[in-house]
Amino acid sequence: MIVGGSLSGLVLGLLSGLSAPLPDPWRYAGIVAVAVLGLLRELGLVPIRLPQNARQVPQDVLQRSLRRGALQFGFELGTGVRTYVSASAPYVLAAALLLGGQRLHVALLAGVGFGVGRALTPLTRRAAGTGDRWDADLRARIRTITVGAGFVLVAAFSLLAVRQI
Repeated sequence: MIVGGSLSGLVLGLLSGLSAPLPDPWRYAGIVAVAVLGLLRELGLVPIRLPQNARQVPQDVLQRSLRRGALQFGFELGTGVRTYVSASAPYVLAAALLLGGQRLHVALLAGVGFGVGRALTPLTRRAAGTGDRWDADLRARIRTITVGAGFVLVAAFSLLAVRQI
């Protein structure tokens, strides 16, 4: 998962050079606008479908050997492109990396953080001992978590934008 997240961060970092010709105020305004859009989505005010493949275990992985399939699935889970992502926050972060023109190591570290976060979810579920209870607790709290993350991103990127302009 961490390798997949790292690859995603690396690709976003490399592609971020495409936004370099845009003036800084436009790029930062774009980041804040995407963060606000993500928050509005989490609040249920704007219906936006996230670009994802909303299934947790790819069927082709079940056909392969367990070790190879698990490694492939972990990599794909880390990239966030083949599995269900329940929040807008990762996409807001991706847009910020693309528009912000950060140094490559910053994008790479963001990707590592995403991969670690994806890895922590099944680990914490397993550590809880009772998967069904953990799932129920998550369902009860997921809206608070995603809306809270949306508010934090809007506030953080707004502060960064004001500081940069």
